[in-house]
Amino acid sequence: MNNDEVISTLNDLIETCKDGEEGFRTCAEDMKDTQIKSLFMNRAQGCAQAAGELQQLVRTYGGDPETSSGLGGALHRRWVDLKSLVTGKDDKSILNECERGEDVAVRSYRSALEKNLPVDVRNIVERQYQGVLQNHDQVKRLREQFKNA
Repeated sequence: MNNDEVISTLNDLIETCKDGEEGFRTCAEDMKDTQIKSLFMNRAQGCAQAAGELQQLVRTYGGDPETSSGLGGALHRRWVDLKSLVTGKDDKSILNECERGEDVAVRSYRSALEKNLPVDVRNIVERQYQGVLQNHDQVKRLREQFKNA
């Protein structure tokens, strides 16, 4: 894999992280449950830190790091906003949308890990992927709790 491909893959993941950061913030703003609101703000900060780490890697490989989220993330956040308006910003609906966003993040990281990444990049991406899986599973558990409540 050449440097341009590594940089492109990392920039795609940066967009995913930025999408996650903004998505968690949007969901936190709409949540009524204060514990989940706090959790989502922490997750947003974690996504920002992951993006920063990837941006540094892009610089190491001689590229210009992505600094914004992607169109898919913006569309997802607008969908969360629209759905929140229709459902009265119901916590369960927000959790459903949050889980959908995390599904996208899982797919993005899996796609990156299918590539022949340099070892140093692979190690960071794999570690971040484990965090993405934890986020996804935690949101899913929260959604299940609200569904069964």
